[in-house]
Amino acid sequence: MKLGAFSVSLNVKDISASKSFYESLGFQNFGGDITQNWLIMKNEDTIIGLFQGMFEKNILTFNPGWNSSAQNLESFTDVRELQKQLKQKGIKLQSEADESTEGPASIILEDPDGNQILLDQHR
Repeated sequence: MKLGAFSVSLNVKDISASKSFYESLGFQNFGGDITQNWLIMKNEDTIIGLFQGMFEKNILTFNPGWNSSAQNLESFTDVRELQKQLKQKGIKLQSEADESTEGPASIILEDPDGNQILLDQHR
């Protein structure tokens, strides 16, 4: 099962303080908008998202169709196909993609310890 580019989406209390902290670890701004309380930071192939006030938990995020530079992959498994595969394995989904659509969509599931996993397809 190919899930796409991986990142960790962090629920932060102070996005400016978090930005400064991760910059001191060598991360650079890769995307987002600090005035909207979200940033994507990158250090080589490691990606973290900083999100203030947008969700309660940290989230493991996968982006089907993207590589670690947010560039489109030539071929990938659509999130709706991944959803079908997960359901066939008996994995419960917290939110599902509309299987009658194409393009951007997402699904959310949780691991046995309650860690959220977001499969977020942007294309």
